[in-house]
Amino acid sequence: MNVHTVQAMAAQITGGGEHRVHIEADHGGGQAKAAAPERLLTGFVRSVALIERVGNSLGTLAFTWATVVLLGGYPTVLHPYDDFSFATAIVFLEATRMFSRNNRLDYQLFFNSRGAFRPLGWNGLVVVVFFTSVLVFMENYYYHYYLYGLGMPIVMAVPHVVGRFLCPGVGRLLICNPLRRAISLWSPLVVILFLVLSVFHQSKHSFDDYEVVLPISKVQKYQARVPKLQALVVVLSVVVFLLTISRLRFPKITILVARALGSKQVLWRRVILNLCMLAAGVMLVFIPPFGFLSIITGIFEVSAVAIVSLGNLQIPAAIVRVVLALIRLIPHDYCNDNDNYDMDNALCTNSTNPGTPTTNLTPSLNIFYGMVLGQGILYGVACILEFFSFILRLSLARRGGFRGQWGVECVRLYYAYAFEKYMEGDVLAPKKISLRRFAMESLNSHTPKMQLHGIRILHILLQRAPTRPRIVSELNASTKTMDSLIRLLGRTNPEDETIRLFAAKVSVEFAKSLRVVTVPGVIQVVSALLDYGNQQKRGNPLLDTYSEQEERHPVLNVADSEDGRQDAVHDTGNLLETKERSTQQVGISEQKTWIFKFWQQMLNWWSVPMEEPPTDLDILPALGMSILDNLASCDQDNCVEINRASGLIPKIIGFTSYRSDATYTEAQQKVLVLSSLKLLNRLTSVHGEIGITLRHKVSKHPFLLRNLVQILLRDSIMSSKELWKLVAGILRNLAVDGNARQAIGRDKVIIPKLMQAFLTPGPSSTDADWLLREVAGQALAMLAMDNINNCLVMLRETRYKFIKELTGMIHIDRYRCVAASLLRNICLHARPELKENDLKELSYILREVLERILRAEGAELEILTGLSSQISKAIPEEFARELELGHIKETFVKRLVDSLNANMEPSADYPGIRRMILEQAINMMEHDSNYASCFNKCRMEEALSTVEETASEAENYNIFLGDVGLMETREPLPSLVAKTKQLLAIR
Repeated sequence: MNVHTVQAMAAQITGGGEHRVHIEADHGGGQAKAAAPERLLTGFVRSVALIERVGNSLGTLAFTWATVVLLGGYPTVLHPYDDFSFATAIVFLEATRMFSRNNRLDYQLFFNSRGAFRPLGWNGLVVVVFFTSVLVFMENYYYHYYLYGLGMPIVMAVPHVVGRFLCPGVGRLLICNPLRRAISLWSPLVVILFLVLSVFHQSKHSFDDYEVVLPISKVQKYQARVPKLQALVVVLSVVVFLLTISRLRFPKITILVARALGSKQVLWRRVILNLCMLAAGVMLVFIPPFGFLSIITGIFEVSAVAIVSLGNLQIPAAIVRVVLALIRLIPHDYCNDNDNYDMDNALCTNSTNPGTPTTNLTPSLNIFYGMVLGQGILYGVACILEFFSFILRLSLARRGGFRGQWGVECVRLYYAYAFEKYMEGDVLAPKKISLRRFAMESLNSHTPKMQLHGIRILHILLQRAPTRPRIVSELNASTKTMDSLIRLLGRTNPEDETIRLFAAKVSVEFAKSLRVVTVPGVIQVVSALLDYGNQQKRGNPLLDTYSEQEERHPVLNVADSEDGRQDAVHDTGNLLETKERSTQQVGISEQKTWIFKFWQQMLNWWSVPMEEPPTDLDILPALGMSILDNLASCDQDNCVEINRASGLIPKIIGFTSYRSDATYTEAQQKVLVLSSLKLLNRLTSVHGEIGITLRHKVSKHPFLLRNLVQILLRDSIMSSKELWKLVAGILRNLAVDGNARQAIGRDKVIIPKLMQAFLTPGPSSTDADWLLREVAGQALAMLAMDNINNCLVMLRETRYKFIKELTGMIHIDRYRCVAASLLRNICLHARPELKENDLKELSYILREVLERILRAEGAELEILTGLSSQISKAIPEEFARELELGHIKETFVKRLVDSLNANMEPSADYPGIRRMILEQAINMMEHDSNYASCFNKCRMEEALSTVEETASEAENYNIFLGDVGLMETREPLPSLVAKTKQLLAIR
């Protein structure tokens, strides 16, 4: 048997245990661009941070200049109402900025370019329209107290602004979810209610007061405008009311809304509500009868939009700096009213007190205001640039594979991380900032949210071929990160299911290069993954009590947990945001008009791709077995640890059975069966002493063969080629042990099913078909070795003309060695059962076999020589006739002797080649002693002496897996040498 082929096939079979997610990458930028999708965003952040740090430096200089030079040198000559006041205000402003840098949260609150602007959003739009409607309502009902009405909304806005700046989480803590949903649901209707009251109040207004201050024509014009406003308000009210009712969770209403708005009802509802709020905001400007009141209302709306859009005080502070500096730089008048200014000497002379020092006052103030102006401009530029960072963040989310709402959050966190890193340390010092480092630092944090984002970023980066090797090497080199990953993998709380799932996905990748001895406890943690989802099982009523069964097998419904995970709502802290928030990709209509297509393309460009739903591969036991598969393929010491793990092998074998309970769906059960078969195929193909131990532990499991048989019976060979191939591979690997061969042969299903897979060509003749046939043939060849019963079972299978099928495969390169090995063992162990037609089939391939022997090498030469040896024994006359007719008698004998001399050193890939040659020579000379003279002419005696001197213990085995020999032969090599010498001596 070609053991090299067996090993290669085992490597091919077990190499497919990876779970990957396809990620679209930007192939136009080369490998460097694909390897660093965050490169553009990181460079942008560095530029913005540099601008802000230069502004900070100017601010520090201005603070020092004001305190030392101006307030310290010219305190009595500065204008008390401008220069002195401005310098003092700027000193306090800069002092607040500098000392707040010691507290990161305070600095981000007051003085930080990042987050200076915030998107208005749905919440901000409702807040602005609400306060404006309150303002207009108070003007209509309390006309004489308009200023009071104008001030009240501003006072009402203060808590909103303070809550947004100082404590954005207070609302989330103080207001429960039902109340937040109620606010989100009814706030648009409240806005419309104030609008209705304001408009319809005009119909009852006498308008007499307006005639006092307005011409009659304008009053009449306004009176004519009121009905139109009322009609618009009625339409707007009906639309908002219907949309509000549609959000109520009543079945009939839900069905009607679904019929009206289709599958995009959430999107359409949000779009229509936004348009209604915009229309209400515009109408509020035209409700006041006086022009100046409309202007004030418009200014109020604009101011409210600006206040709500501010993320911190950086923009107002920058505006204050620029305004204060320009107020004094433009007039350039730094002397008091009673001072005389000397332009040549830049000197202010005090006429009342000539001794007052004013030298260089003007240049000092110019330098001071220049630094303040530069600082304000730099802050403004940084804030404006930072506002457009959403373009690069969106680009990173799309190119980097960050999907859905969590992807947006990951990019935002990385952006904040990079900005903070560039704001620390030396300005020009090189900083190693990347998504990879951010993910690893997040993984090492103590915050579950950051750990989840870190592990998900690592999972995304590991799907990219250019970055995978570097990430894996850094993970293996970082003990702290590895410990954090293992801790995440070992969490068992139900709320940690998601983070544990992604930790398992990441572990699948790094397990390919991990040595378990460097990270203690890995096998135990991974073994615990295989326990996930085990439902309560009925134990032996004579050995287990009911309470013991419940403690041993806690009930866990995986399907329910997955549904709960998908329905989970992430609390964002916004009072107006509810469960109806959607992360699905935005689309407008399924119609095929060019307008909708263009709109769809625009929305797709500005939106983040929808997050992929969980697949059947995303189950912890399957991922755990993939981790073990990769660990076993990485290092043989890992196999030792797998073997030591208590109860691990039975757990793996348990997943080879299709379960009748509802723990997993049918598709998930197939994934689990496939994963367990891949892992068992890997473990049973391990070389060395540990391989023997693992195969023994697997083969002695009482349910293994029964489970494998059920797979062969349950799954069709056409629809489950991968499963059949793995089952055949496991049987092939186990068959290297004699006891396992006998146990497999006793089953009435296995050998016929393997013959079906090997002898029945697939209709498509794909690579999968060829591979399945090859592995099944290898399994049959291993089962036929040194086992008479198995050979008889194969030969007596009535559905196939076994010998004819095998002789036909001799002409196919891919199956030649397998077919030749099977034919040799059939001839060796079941020769009396061969019929005349079978012997004829053997004679038909004799010339092909002999010609192949003349040019074959290595394992192929060993197998073909063994076959020709048995053919010469089964049909000696045909063998001799073929040598004579082909005029290759002397050539064939010389080839055998030369091959004997060429293989004095035994090889693990073909340890029995010299034995096969000697058996061939013995069979030839036993049939016809005249062959002895041919061998003597080729100096066979000398070759035998060399073989006798160089005989090795390794040549007493048929197969080697690593450095361990298997299937020991019954007759040692020296015995064959002695027998050959006796036959040579007869002649």
